[in-house]
Amino acid sequence: MKVKVKTAVFPVAGRGTRFLPATKASPKEMLPIVDKPLIQYAVEEALDAGVTKLIFITGSSKRAIEDHFDSDPELEKALTAAGKEDLLQSIRGIVPEGVSCIYIRQGEPLGLGHAVLCARPAVGDEPFFIHLADDLIAGSPPCLRQMAMEYERHEGSVIAVEEVPQEDTSSYGIVAVNDADDHRITQIVEKPAPEQAPSRLAVVGRYLLAPEIFDKLETTGRGAGGEIQLTDAIADLLNDQPVFAYAFEGQRFDCGSKLGYLKATVAYGLQHEDTGAAFRQHLEALLRG
Repeated sequence: MKVKVKTAVFPVAGRGTRFLPATKASPKEMLPIVDKPLIQYAVEEALDAGVTKLIFITGSSKRAIEDHFDSDPELEKALTAAGKEDLLQSIRGIVPEGVSCIYIRQGEPLGLGHAVLCARPAVGDEPFFIHLADDLIAGSPPCLRQMAMEYERHEGSVIAVEEVPQEDTSSYGIVAVNDADDHRITQIVEKPAPEQAPSRLAVVGRYLLAPEIFDKLETTGRGAGGEIQLTDAIADLLNDQPVFAYAFEGQRFDCGSKLGYLKATVAYGLQHEDTGAAFRQHLEALLRG
């Protein structure tokens, strides 16, 4: 029997040091792309895929994320009094009725694998998404919904991948796949040197994993960077069940880097219904000098 994926885990405990001083007092996930923070784009993608349980793995100085998804009666009252109905609906509808938000503190920064393991009590014994808000993907349908359809087709875990230049493999988890059409993963390595990489297929910030991954994480020692790597646990999972690589349809922006963040801001600014036309004219004027 096919199981619908109803849970998404958002590891948001990282410090975002590449964006200091902007992230000194504000979470990197709250950096805005036009008029919405990165974490809201992530949540909207999960909701589109049918998720009804949102689990945030947080750390210190991340309270702004909780506040963003909570109601704000005073702000709503002020917007109502000012007759700003559009703005009122934009903040009321962030998390629909029937969707729960759960916040779990990651006590120590022990890596992505540890952050995911912290979610185990809330996830339970069901498949679940992992969504890294740093990776903003513009896709139609959105990436997580694509992966949910892929999961139903294979009835196995799915990892989103993207081909990267050979010299960049040391920045990603890299997978090798079989030659069949199903793209079953045969190997996964965390940040291999270019000459040791099994392919150029890089893991990006979307996973749909079977709950058995938690048992693997429980016994995964510290790997690259002295952290508990999700990649190592997935490598162990490959011995027991199939895991599939999925080359998603859409454009990915690495918003964990300043250049990627700027590219996303321009791309989404050009598509925004309020600012797109005027922004395009401004950019064209700049290019004309």
